[in-house]
Amino acid sequence: MSYPEMRIGIDLGGTKIEALALDRAGVELVRHRIDTPRDDYRATILAMAGLVRRIERETGTVATVGAGIPGTISGRTGLVKNANSTWLNGQALQRDLSEELEREVRMANDANCLAVSEATDGAAAGARVVFGVILGTGCGGGLAIDAQIHNGPNGVAGEWGHNPLPWPTAEEQPGPACYCGKRGCMETWVSGTGLAREFQEVTGKARTTREIVAGAEAGELEAVHALERFEDRLARGLASVINVLDPDVLVFGGGLSKVERIYREVPAKLPRYVFGREATTALVPARYGDSSGVRGAAWLWPARVGETVRLG
Repeated sequence: MSYPEMRIGIDLGGTKIEALALDRAGVELVRHRIDTPRDDYRATILAMAGLVRRIERETGTVATVGAGIPGTISGRTGLVKNANSTWLNGQALQRDLSEELEREVRMANDANCLAVSEATDGAAAGARVVFGVILGTGCGGGLAIDAQIHNGPNGVAGEWGHNPLPWPTAEEQPGPACYCGKRGCMETWVSGTGLAREFQEVTGKARTTREIVAGAEAGELEAVHALERFEDRLARGLASVINVLDPDVLVFGGGLSKVERIYREVPAKLPRYVFGREATTALVPARYGDSSGVRGAAWLWPARVGETVRLG
């Protein structure tokens, strides 16, 4: 089977949809971003397809299409599950978008796409086992082995955000309610939403994540202490990932990945939680930043004849 010279990647987020085109060497050709039509499934399909058609009109080239989504496709039903963009759950998104575009569309979890992107030609290039950590509105994770997505038979490999916060203190129990139906998930603690919620609970002041980070950078003690608590919880969660998987690299994406101090403070805290008290795992920000997920979506298709991409 031969493949087109151009690949299109789509990153379907809760607030925006981004699409780009890469040539066979991974060079970006064009990129567009639009708002996500929240809570409207059919409009979401049409918005994604519209971006593909716009790019193909501009380039004059028909492309393969890969999409990263905030959830996963069930291997049993073919329907979306585990999406925090809850209007996608239970929908045949991969099938419906493929039918709209009249071609096969490959689809994977957005954190897996980030891990593949960074393992292919990003901050973790050359590493065998790469764990992608998404610290944004939610808390996601993805796994790439030899620059290939590893989903697992249940499609949940890497979903550390829906494990409970390890070694909780009395004040942290039972933990905040999570949209998944459980309490105390990592996502309720180490996410932008979780940081803002916890800051308000402790201080009585409503602040955005950006305001908390800016306050910490300015030396405001309440904000500094909030980030210290966040970093300790992040270290506990990542220690559990290391204890089970021991990846070569932890690569970070999402808005909170831009907070420089976490790359200094979290590695210093890891040894107290990792079994054996040794933790030399590299923690790095994604080379492609916010674009890594959409690039990884494009990488779901091989560039040329003879290449394969494993999605299992």
